[in-house]
Amino acid sequence: MTVPMEPPVRKPVPVRNEKPRASMSSTRDTTKEIKPTEKPRPSVDTRRTSRQSLKPSAILTTNNKDELTSPNDDSAYDDMGNPVDFQGEIQTTQELPTAETLRRIESYTVLDRNGKSHPFKSLYAGRNVARRVLIIFVRHFFCGNCQEYLRTLSESITPESLLELPVSTFIAVIGCGGPELINAYIQETGCRFPVYADPTRRLYSELGMVRTLALGSRPAYLQNKSVAHTVFSGIYQGLKQVKSGLVMKMGDQRQVGGEFLFEPASQTLETPISTPQDELDRQHLDDDDAANSVASEKVEEKRVTWCHRMRTTRDHAEIPELREILGLEGDGTPIKDEKRWSRAVNTRKGTGASMASQMSRLSFDPARASSAKSVKSLASFQAEMRALGEQEEAEEREARKETKA
Repeated sequence: MTVPMEPPVRKPVPVRNEKPRASMSSTRDTTKEIKPTEKPRPSVDTRRTSRQSLKPSAILTTNNKDELTSPNDDSAYDDMGNPVDFQGEIQTTQELPTAETLRRIESYTVLDRNGKSHPFKSLYAGRNVARRVLIIFVRHFFCGNCQEYLRTLSESITPESLLELPVSTFIAVIGCGGPELINAYIQETGCRFPVYADPTRRLYSELGMVRTLALGSRPAYLQNKSVAHTVFSGIYQGLKQVKSGLVMKMGDQRQVGGEFLFEPASQTLETPISTPQDELDRQHLDDDDAANSVASEKVEEKRVTWCHRMRTTRDHAEIPELREILGLEGDGTPIKDEKRWSRAVNTRKGTGASMASQMSRLSFDPARASSAKSVKSLASFQAEMRALGEQEEAEEREARKETKA
């Protein structure tokens, strides 16, 4: 006989104390209260600030070409995805380079059109060098803006006009590309002043010049040239150098330049340089005596008395300002755009005081004016002697080549 089994007794499952679910309306209300955090957009001040109040810490310099171009670097772009290079103007200092800075860079080398190296100091100090030298740093050798600047400069400030000044004055140009492009650059711009290359950009960095792609306001020296004209002009010149392989020698596209005026540290108008007879006597010395004479010759110390550093890719000092600090009379040839020309005449970008004011007072002193004429003739004589020396060096090189052949 089978005994029926009792069904198993199930234990009651304890009920959890659950909170009542929120209604759909409360969920929507909660969602409204939660707002995603938004990054504040950086404000861009495109106005030109007072350059005298800027400190050297505001200089934006870098030797790393990828610093502003890395796609993974969020700091290189704004909230709209645009490169910060194109925003307004880069803040930089306009303070004059110190004597310590000039001593540090005087041995840096620049290259001429033949690839020959020269100490940077030889451009503004030494034998057969003008007492006042304006050195203009341009961008890469395909920059249409800088090329137009040199065209306008060459028309307004000529070597002949500089020879009329009571103190010997000259201009030199330095670009950040390779020396192989200097001849093409001179042919394109018609520049009548010597052009050198600093492909390392060490001089740019040490002198506080910045890197940017910002265009800035339209300057007067561009005259009627549009942005498209300057851009396509540079592209066309680059395409012509593709076969030669020199297109990659144009220089850093982000590097901008500036202008630096070197003058005697003594700020005196009287020249300490030697006489023409001394120059002739030196030609008759043998090599050892000539070397000893040059080594013992006292070189007049120079310093930067005026400078301007570009804040955009077309921010060179305008021609009227250059004529003023060089001591030339007048503002140059006006352009058709009266508004831009008026701004160029009345605005001063650079910092410092040149010897131009002393030179203007010299013209009212007959005795010193006659002395200045002799100094000017001496400068002309020295220029001729320098050209003669370069010609003799070229002939010696050709003779050595023929001997080896």
